[in-house]
Amino acid sequence: MKKLIGYVLALALGMCMFYACGTSRKATMLKQRQESVGLALPKESEFVQEAVSAHKRPDRIVVKGDDGEDLILMKAIKDDETGEMVANEVLEAAVVTARFRNKAERNGQVTLEFDVHVPKSMIESNWQTTVRPEMYILEDTLHLEPIVLTGEKYREQQLKGYELYDRYVESIITDTTRFVNRFLLEQFIQRNIPDLWALKTDSTFLTPQQFETIFSVTDRQAVDHYTYGMRVRRNRRRIGNKDAMYAKYVKNPIVTEGLRLDSIVNNSNGDVTYCYSQTIKTRPELRKVDVVLSGDIRDAVKQIYTIPTTDPLTFYISSLASFVQPRERYMTKVIERRAEANQTYNIGFRQGKTDIDPEFMDNTREINRIKDNLRALMENKVFDLDSVVIVAHGSPEGSYAVNERISAGRSRSVTDYFSQYIRTYRDSLDAENGFQIDEFGNVVREESVNIRLVSHSIPENWDDLNIFVDADEVLTESQKDSYRKIVSRDRNVDRRDNQLRRQEFYGYLSDSLYPRLRTVKFNFHLHRKGMVKDTIQTTVLDTTYQRGLQLLHDRDFEKAVEVLRPYNDINTAVAYLAMDYNQSALSILQHEERTADVNYMLAILYSRLGDDQSAVDSYLQACRQDPAFVPRGNLDPEISVLIRTYGLNRFDDEEEF
Repeated sequence: MKKLIGYVLALALGMCMFYACGTSRKATMLKQRQESVGLALPKESEFVQEAVSAHKRPDRIVVKGDDGEDLILMKAIKDDETGEMVANEVLEAAVVTARFRNKAERNGQVTLEFDVHVPKSMIESNWQTTVRPEMYILEDTLHLEPIVLTGEKYREQQLKGYELYDRYVESIITDTTRFVNRFLLEQFIQRNIPDLWALKTDSTFLTPQQFETIFSVTDRQAVDHYTYGMRVRRNRRRIGNKDAMYAKYVKNPIVTEGLRLDSIVNNSNGDVTYCYSQTIKTRPELRKVDVVLSGDIRDAVKQIYTIPTTDPLTFYISSLASFVQPRERYMTKVIERRAEANQTYNIGFRQGKTDIDPEFMDNTREINRIKDNLRALMENKVFDLDSVVIVAHGSPEGSYAVNERISAGRSRSVTDYFSQYIRTYRDSLDAENGFQIDEFGNVVREESVNIRLVSHSIPENWDDLNIFVDADEVLTESQKDSYRKIVSRDRNVDRRDNQLRRQEFYGYLSDSLYPRLRTVKFNFHLHRKGMVKDTIQTTVLDTTYQRGLQLLHDRDFEKAVEVLRPYNDINTAVAYLAMDYNQSALSILQHEERTADVNYMLAILYSRLGDDQSAVDSYLQACRQDPAFVPRGNLDPEISVLIRTYGLNRFDDEEEF
């Protein structure tokens, strides 16, 4: 029996060594050959299908040649022996071996598809193969989500590591009562502290201070005396070693986030191919995107192979933004000679006083605001300040006659105060500007505009008070109705104020709303420098239209449609075309001059709408007008499918296209 057991163990050990040696030799071969993963384009039939609309394409179409004669175009394929394009009813699918593909941007983004091929030589049961795709977009590198192929035995080792770590965590004691020898503790208390033992069935709560007063020992000291110190210290060490034990057992954590594919490979009998698809937002100046693959292979202990970086697969990006016409639009604008600027300031006055007191309330800040505004207007390079109308407003309390006298005095006081300020500041501007000497030696000074200040007053500002009451959130609707009835019923403002005084809400009016009525409003009257006529008409650049063009260049086609829709021109059609609003784009382009750009965009539209006859005719016209559209046709799927289907762009000695 012992011999049999030994034989089985030896056999098992030998098999493990043979398997380990086999995988080691396999890794060595990978290094010697410098094997890499494969990066290829999807099958061509899939590419064509992406661009084909739901309609069935005709077997033959008739277009006009350069000489006006009809040309019959049929579905065609290249003959392998002669190299010529020959009519064929069915196009067979073929694997693309080219290292580039043309992709069209639509709606400000483009979807790039490629196949990741992992050979069976890189797949083993106790390996994990990780493939990392990268995209080079202008100056940036976009790290895509990796593809992970995990062997069965490798995953078993991962799970076993987690299991060992879980056992370690479970060995950590979380119930602190397990550290205390409760039997010896209770026996000690029963024998030596009978008063405490008597409390065993008593619900009386003792604070630590009461406990120590009664028993001359703290409750903590009593528990610590019968606590297993070695067990506590060992448990603390286990807690402190959690991270180290995780690193020991879980050498290769299982990653579940940020992966495109995480597959368990059961065997290595064949290659693995994954069809990768990535959608990216396009940017201005983006012409191409390169894709490369790299990666590594790990066993349960370490990385055993670095997968070399593949040659790049290139996607050439075509954008409809290239059809934007760099035009400027202008709009007629009527310019008025005169202008006004109104501003309200809360200058406060003491009761019954008309003089400005800068120290009262918030007057200093308000006075500085007025001065700042006056300085800005006097220094303005476009307008001259003609006059300033100052209107002082008062609140309704007191008699109208008294309010009239006070408000008029306050208006004059404000006018005098700022008249002095304007004179002083204007003199400083004149001194700063200096003077010039004309050809006759005379001193020439730029004459300052004489600014006139006019004062007015509104003794009782009932209009604003009505507005404040309607918008107030403290007064009830019943109180507001009472206010409205009093105001509308009596035109005599003194009697009206007396009636309001008898209302319970008058205190709120007086304290909260009336102070907001005591304001000074400035109305600044200006005129444009050097302008004589009252109005003139001029043309100015339409900045809204220019913003729409910039949105097109920035590939923000959705917003571009919103901005350019009212203009209904060729750039609007470009925005519609980019957003797949085909009928709207067609309604514009059909009325545009048939330039090469317009014909090419029409070819895209007709192809989308299933009119191959018009699509091919428009495309060939565009190519005749501008040969640059011959290679461009391969960039847009709507045109590329026509080229492939009907064998366009064939060249011979007599005929082109």
